[in-house]
Amino acid sequence: MAKILINHLYKRYGKDKSPVVKDFHLEIKDKEFLVFVGPSGHAGKSTTLRMIAGLEDISEGEIYIGDTLVNDLPPKDRDIAMVFQNYALYPNMSVYENIAFGLRLRKLPKHEIDLAVKRAARVLEIEQYLGRKPRQLSGGQRQRVALGRAIVRNPQVFLMDEPLSNLDAKLRVQMRTEIIKLHKTLGVTMIYVTHDQIEAMTMGDRIVVMKDGIIQQVDTPETIYTQPNNTFVASFIGSPPMNFIEGRIQESVPGSGKLEFHTSRFALDIPEGKAHALVKNKQINRTVTLGIRPENVSLDEIVFQAFPNAVVPGVFKIDELMGADRYLHLDIGQDRMLVARVNPRYRFGEDDKLKVALDMSKALFFHNETGERFTE
Repeated sequence: MAKILINHLYKRYGKDKSPVVKDFHLEIKDKEFLVFVGPSGHAGKSTTLRMIAGLEDISEGEIYIGDTLVNDLPPKDRDIAMVFQNYALYPNMSVYENIAFGLRLRKLPKHEIDLAVKRAARVLEIEQYLGRKPRQLSGGQRQRVALGRAIVRNPQVFLMDEPLSNLDAKLRVQMRTEIIKLHKTLGVTMIYVTHDQIEAMTMGDRIVVMKDGIIQQVDTPETIYTQPNNTFVASFIGSPPMNFIEGRIQESVPGSGKLEFHTSRFALDIPEGKAHALVKNKQINRTVTLGIRPENVSLDEIVFQAFPNAVVPGVFKIDELMGADRYLHLDIGQDRMLVARVNPRYRFGEDDKLKVALDMSKALFFHNETGERFTE
């Protein structure tokens, strides 16, 4: 197996054009499951993956797989296997022949090929389909065949580019679990590209959040969710996304060091640690952005008691029942909606007035212009 070092990587199309991947620098650990996530289209995640695979030329920088510099190595010599979203199966071949195809090109002995194909089929639970053609399989079964073709090569690194995007929602959930199990079974380094933040959160040991070809944050799913570097990461990761409210930081009593977050309709006490970060960054009497997750906006009496000076008045507009949760959408003025994730027992009529309490221990504060989070 192998770690991967990506050293200040750039990708440009044309001499005078701005790079689509910019100064990508990252070390991927041996046997790690790493997920590249970002918006569809211009994040640079698939381009980066294709440079690792050798399918795109590198404009600048270095890629090491293990101890080998692979910049100029063709894909077949990089000891990697890639799985695409369109499966790329040969329609005229059986499942067995599709899985065995790469091994036959390498002229392995017939008995070795047979052992490898049957072992992969057993791991993926597709043994009963080995005699079928791809057209006789479901989408999930075809994706298993594509995975099987990668497994038999016994590569150092698996690269997966949106492998589940063509599947329906239920099958995607099932295949997520299958790929996680596969990673644990094989114990190989995996890099997985997706635009789906739920896939990223549930699958990755670490997540690389990208936007416009630039790494925004690299960390564990939990850290990215609770301590996003900036408003882009905070809004992209999480469903529903984080609430943002603009307001001004003021001292409750001049010289006291105690701070409040003020809008035209309400004021919120700021906990000491978060106040210290705002003072350190000279944000008193400046406008900042407060961010808070919907699950930290509450109707529970316990939260009202814990944060009596962090109550926000609003007007109920719509709700979304999600089974175990209900999402309340409240108009809090300033053309701003606040989403609260609450127990489904709560019911309100349109334009009902109500108050919610914010768990200010979980609130985050961001620079109003750069979007960067103020750290404690």
